[in-house]
Amino acid sequence: MKILVCISHVPDTTSKINFTEGDTKFDTNGVQFVINPNDEFGLTRAMWFKEKQGATVDVVNVGGAETEPTLRKALAIGADSAIRVNTPATDGIYVAKQLAKVFKDGGYDLVIAGRESIDYNGGMVPGMLAGLVGANFVNTCIGLEIEGNEATVIREIDGGKETLRAALPLVIGTQKGIVEESDLRIPNMRGIMQARKKPMNVVEPIETNTNTEAVKFEKPEPRGDIKMIDPENLDELVDLLHNEAKVI
Repeated sequence: MKILVCISHVPDTTSKINFTEGDTKFDTNGVQFVINPNDEFGLTRAMWFKEKQGATVDVVNVGGAETEPTLRKALAIGADSAIRVNTPATDGIYVAKQLAKVFKDGGYDLVIAGRESIDYNGGMVPGMLAGLVGANFVNTCIGLEIEGNEATVIREIDGGKETLRAALPLVIGTQKGIVEESDLRIPNMRGIMQARKKPMNVVEPIETNTNTEAVKFEKPEPRGDIKMIDPENLDELVDLLHNEAKVI
């Protein structure tokens, strides 16, 4: 079984975010980048298939050379090889088309992608990729078993869980639950040394249109001052909640 794990190169949630050029460009200065958490959950599950079922695992990213340290970390975790499509990830459909070419060229049985990346939270790429390559698609996946050419998938739905069966090839959008945080792997020295020798294949993008662009970024409004209400003064609290906060 050949598995392709999509890896997004995203800012660590503790990084301070700023914008430049009139709030039209993301400022990467001083920002620490990591593997997108939803992708890392999926990569960890892929490692289980590698160890238990002999699967081969490739990781892929659409981005410039600055994303290679993130791909190297994925290799240190245990992936067999990495593919970098040498173009900025400009919008969802553009990325999906680049990944579709990698999928078709590699003859993959299973694509594991995070349900969304934590930078733009678009949540579009896995579903569009499945549509482009004609594969089955399950999102919000929290359980995955594969036997032969059939997958049993558990996904999260409103108010519960749903168990599905789907034939390969299959694209899934993963999240926490496919594995737990305690299952995530920290690269050890041996893995880091091995990652330096594993293939990092850089491929040029296919020609396709970019149909959207970021017009402007805005930070959330700063939080207002906190008002402390005496616990004995319930009338004032009710008045503020009703007339100022407008929540009751």
